[in-house]
Amino acid sequence: MDDFKRKLIQLHHSRDVGWKKIYELLKRDPKLDTLTCYPQRENSTQSILSSQALKDFHSTYIQEQIRQYSNQGIKAITIFDEEYPELLKQIYQPPWVLYVKGDLSLLTKNPKLAVVGSRQASQYSHKSIDILFPELIKKDIIIVSGLASGVDTIAHQKAIYYHGQTIGVIAGGFYHIYPKENKKLASEMMQRHLVMSEYPPHSNPEKWQFPMRNRIISGMSQGTLIVEAKRKSGSLITANFAVNEGRDVFALPGNILSPLSIGTNELIQQGAKLVIHPNDILEEFF
Repeated sequence: MDDFKRKLIQLHHSRDVGWKKIYELLKRDPKLDTLTCYPQRENSTQSILSSQALKDFHSTYIQEQIRQYSNQGIKAITIFDEEYPELLKQIYQPPWVLYVKGDLSLLTKNPKLAVVGSRQASQYSHKSIDILFPELIKKDIIIVSGLASGVDTIAHQKAIYYHGQTIGVIAGGFYHIYPKENKKLASEMMQRHLVMSEYPPHSNPEKWQFPMRNRIISGMSQGTLIVEAKRKSGSLITANFAVNEGRDVFALPGNILSPLSIGTNELIQQGAKLVIHPNDILEEFF
């Protein structure tokens, strides 16, 4: 690991350091050279950081944590690395660092389709995905989702069942997989597919991280398919991210009497492409 990458990852582990502070630091000091001057804080670069952040940056405990990642099959990829997904670089505030485990080649393979939906998925989700996925996977489309309950879980499981490839984007870090019932699925994906997070492995999942995670799901994908969604749904947040980044948004039409179809039906009213056949997606990708 080169010196700049090591410093950026250490900075990413430091408390009180968010996306904007890293951006400000890199503007003033593109190689992060002045951070090695600790504890002297005479320059304007270090004045951006709190004393707590500087202590964390120079913490031998954090440095040892980072060194141990490779022993656990975890790799840290920065936005400046070749393996970083090109589409993800184009979104608003792309993650500075991604922590990944599994088949790293999936990061740069395309096309990718984000598939999200309700955590209270009905049989309609199961049956619809069974209709759509075989043809999509024959075309080597990689399925991206959030390893959440419901549609996310179905999407990952069906991608594996149909011998496709899938990527799970989680909130929190690898040592705190949420929900707990998906630990086995996550473990399988870490072996043959890919799991990734923008949060260091020791991070506990926080409520605010889930909508932020959604921007990665849509951001690394050419399009996003919403399977089932209530009117107020995290899936609609993912759809909005996709729209804002100029990506395709697809939605399954549903029963007008079902609360799980209100969100998707309204997306279609607003211009999302109605999907009733795999070709409705394939014709936008190829």
